Amino acid sequence: MKKFAIPALLLTLLSGCGTPSGGGGSQAPVQNDSRASASAKVHTELAGMYYERSQLGVALGEIAAALHADRNYAPAYNVRGLIHMALREDKEAEDDFQQSLQLDKGDSDAHNNYGWFLCQRDRAKESIPHFMAALKNPLYTTPERAYLNAGVCSQKAGKLKDAEEFLQRALLVQPGNLQALLALAELSFFNGDYPAAKKYFAGFAERAEEPTAEQLWLGVRIERRAGDRNAAASYAVQLRKRYPEARETQLMMQGE
Repeated sequence: MKKFAIPALLLTLLSGCGTPSGGGGSQAPVQNDSRASASAKVHTELAGMYYERSQLGVALGEIAAALHADRNYAPAYNVRGLIHMALREDKEAEDDFQQSLQLDKGDSDAHNNYGWFLCQRDRAKESIPHFMAALKNPLYTTPERAYLNAGVCSQKAGKLKDAEEFLQRALLVQPGNLQALLALAELSFFNGDYPAAKKYFAGFAERAEEPTAEQLWLGVRIERRAGDRNAAASYAVQLRKRYPEARETQLMMQGE
């Protein structure tokens, strides 16, 4: 079963709140704990910034500083899990996600990230409960990401009806979500529902600033199956003009 061509990052770095260290009975330890958590939070946020810039070594250094300040700061393990995931250090990544959730089992961001890790490592069935756990939190600020991930990973697990339902929910939460529209277009095309695939892809194409070669090739195939020669030709022109050397362009030229 082919994978979705999702163009955006489906991971979440920080929820904006940390897990405080256990307080003592006097004012001074409480102040010290608060100061330690604040330091851990700053270093973890810096690590997230470096992670997004692909400066993974620097990011790991910031996480080390965060955990030196507060070794029980759950978001630090979550972000370090993302870093290890990017480095393909899967055991370390999984250990970190699990440690983050052990410290704060209600952290929706950590559930979402761990679920996506499992999905990307061909453990899609294991990933779905983590997306559902993320969505149980009424304060979760980006539920559309968990719904989108649940849809993509349900499709990978062969649960196509569940995939469509989750993707539709992502659109309900955030109408016009590009990733959800594209995923629904692919899923509809895969299921042979070409009118639906055409509708969803048109919604995606209207909003996408610079579709990839893979996405434009999908548009060509959808419109061919839907019988719209003009739309198929329009996507074909874009594909040839923007990506003349792409594999998808060669496939199109070969008539596949």
